[in-house]
Amino acid sequence: MRWYKQQLDAEDTQALPGLTRLPGLIRSVTPPGFAGVTFHEVNARSVLNEVPASSVVPFRWTVNPYRGCTHACRYCMSGDTQVLMGYGRVKRLAAVRVGDLVYGTELRDGIRHFVRTEVTAHWQTVQPAFRVDLEDGTKLVASGDHRILTASGWRCASGKSPDGEPWPRLEADDWVIGPGRGLGRAAALAGTAMPDDARVRVVSIEPLGVDMPMYDVTTGSGDFIANGLVSHNCFARGSHSWLELDTGHGFDSEIVVKVNAAEVLARELARQSWSREHVALGTNTDPYQRAEGRYRLMPGIIEALASSSTPFSVLTKGTLLRRDLSLLAKAATAVPVRLGVSIAIVDDPLHRLLEPGTAAPRSRLGLVQAIRQAGFDCGVMLAPVLPLLTDSAEQLDAAIASIAAAGATHVTVLPLHLRPGAREWFMAWLRSDRPDLVPAYDHLYARGAYLPPAYRDWLADRVRPLLARHGLDQTPGTRDTHGPVQAGGAEEPVQLTLL
Repeated sequence: MRWYKQQLDAEDTQALPGLTRLPGLIRSVTPPGFAGVTFHEVNARSVLNEVPASSVVPFRWTVNPYRGCTHACRYCMSGDTQVLMGYGRVKRLAAVRVGDLVYGTELRDGIRHFVRTEVTAHWQTVQPAFRVDLEDGTKLVASGDHRILTASGWRCASGKSPDGEPWPRLEADDWVIGPGRGLGRAAALAGTAMPDDARVRVVSIEPLGVDMPMYDVTTGSGDFIANGLVSHNCFARGSHSWLELDTGHGFDSEIVVKVNAAEVLARELARQSWSREHVALGTNTDPYQRAEGRYRLMPGIIEALASSSTPFSVLTKGTLLRRDLSLLAKAATAVPVRLGVSIAIVDDPLHRLLEPGTAAPRSRLGLVQAIRQAGFDCGVMLAPVLPLLTDSAEQLDAAIASIAAAGATHVTVLPLHLRPGAREWFMAWLRSDRPDLVPAYDHLYARGAYLPPAYRDWLADRVRPLLARHGLDQTPGTRDTHGPVQAGGAEEPVQLTLL
């Protein structure tokens, strides 16, 4: 989403000394009941965000009253990326932990030397993925603004910073710097200079057209060795050190709160130029995350939308939406309001493995029930269905039965898509937790991102009578789901991330 006039790294000359890079900052607090969480309360300039024209999502406008580290820290790489550890071997980036020693670099008299450095933070987010192919066969999957060291300095795949500012773009035929993947006695690198020939040519850079789980670390040296290349840390975390904010693990739980979101939104919606298009909430950050229990921004946002005759929708994994159901019902008498709940997995053990940190399936089913009792239609996306993990007749019947019992008005069922980028992440998880299924998945996805027609037909045949059995075989209407849950105007249904 575009963050025009909402940059968090721009200078604010009116802010207190030491806090000039967080525009509109009022205060930073760590309140009781939110152990390890810091809220940075700001007065935002704008909260109505226009979706880029290139996006296929069936809405053009969003509102996000909160901005957490999962959206500010974007310098991330695929979890399968191999990180050179301080003891000389490699480890998957997703498996690196705070306190680990890895190899980084430092400049000494203009020459880059290898150093062992400690990981002080590790986090995960979801970002649009780019693939960088190198002449030696190395493939690197990273976010567009993840910086890689080249012979001409730090460059990134998209040529843009997280806030859209121009950055040097990585191009084909650039020479990227690093020791390479075959390091031999890597444990003996500490203190040695980077060889003059430690470089490899870039063959191509390709946007994969998919959002995927990404990981990054903060290290003492400010960089690390990823797939044999010198890779930059997250800039945002380092910039917080002189704000007296935690640059380590605590940064993962720091949330920017736009405390004036309702007032600013009301002003923006009152403009004569506003055409009262549909506004989607819950597409970037969940508006009913824990912070909403403290700040109560959504009631004012709902009132601003309803009073301006602006139709809107809310998609959430949280259960705090229950609090505002009466207010949403009142808004629905003035404008179309759509509510949707995302439930990827109903099985509790598998949910804990693939969706840590989200509300339990039982809680989300309870939310569906509450939404229906409040008089709303409520669509549920049951996706992705995982071959050999959640696609048995018994599992599907149990999931659909639970969703039907909760009162959902329709269910969208989609099998797992493994597009480039997402494929690397999921297969890495499969190799780690269910290696017995790897051969089957290699066979099922041998021809690309989608399952073979035979499987899709088989799944449709299996699901169809189950939907009919539970009264969910009707064609979805236009009132019962949030935009991202159904195809809208897109060519294919949107598959929500597991995380």
